[in-house]
Amino acid sequence: MDAKTYDMGKIDIAWCPGCGNFSILKILKDALSELDIAPSELVMVCGIGQGAKAPHYFKANVFNGLHGRSLPPATAIKAVNQSLVVIAEGGDGDMYGEGGNHFLHAIRRNPDITHIVHNNMIYGLTKGQASPTSLEGFKTPVQPGGVILEPFNPLAVAISLGASFVSRAYSDDFEETKEIIKKAIKHKGYALVDLLHPCVTYNKLNDRKWFKENTYYLDDNYDPTDRNEAFKKAMEDEKLPLGVFYINKEKKPFEEQLPAYKKNKKPLYEREVDFEKMKVLIESKKS
Repeated sequence: MDAKTYDMGKIDIAWCPGCGNFSILKILKDALSELDIAPSELVMVCGIGQGAKAPHYFKANVFNGLHGRSLPPATAIKAVNQSLVVIAEGGDGDMYGEGGNHFLHAIRRNPDITHIVHNNMIYGLTKGQASPTSLEGFKTPVQPGGVILEPFNPLAVAISLGASFVSRAYSDDFEETKEIIKKAIKHKGYALVDLLHPCVTYNKLNDRKWFKENTYYLDDNYDPTDRNEAFKKAMEDEKLPLGVFYINKEKKPFEEQLPAYKKNKKPLYEREVDFEKMKVLIESKKS
């Protein structure tokens, strides 16, 4: 399938020239095309923010929810129709700040969804405030004296909570990032892709030069099934490792454990409503 299958045609893309989001958009379309996933089989779920605009530029099914609230509907969509490929996409503020609580519980539930976080270490849509992943000392219009908090570490949190797939990628590394995203989509269960990228307008610290000098790839001998080693790698901050940190294929997906599917494997949306049973249930609650 050609990557152009997902193009929306001539539309206004509201990102600054040079933004890493452009690379992510192209990489994701290439990954989906190589996996031969049709637009009708794909649901993109997003919240609010620059990263969350990415699904708007896809020819696919899209659900745009509230700020930080994309993971609950993504979980529900997959539960109702397990045949769909579901991707929740947004920025580091959207997913780790406003959506931090949902991030934790999505990991616990382990729905079969891919969670792509555009991590540029700043709030871009609202003009450059520090985000949960901004580095200590980073100066912004709202933090003129520099950020005083230790940055949130999504990978360490995800691994500590037992997420079944945890990875980190970088937007300028097209081939490496494409392969990481493909692995995440093919994984059965919750898959986190913490996707670093530059914000050319508001983050002058973590620019392309900084990412190149402060990242490296996990080598071929690295074992992603070793949870202890994965946690150690996630805690490294002198240089940020890139690649697949942790995989747990034994953890069952959320939707496969739901009582509604124990005896009947038919998707919920295809089942007929038994109005008589519903009436009895409603009447029983009145008394």
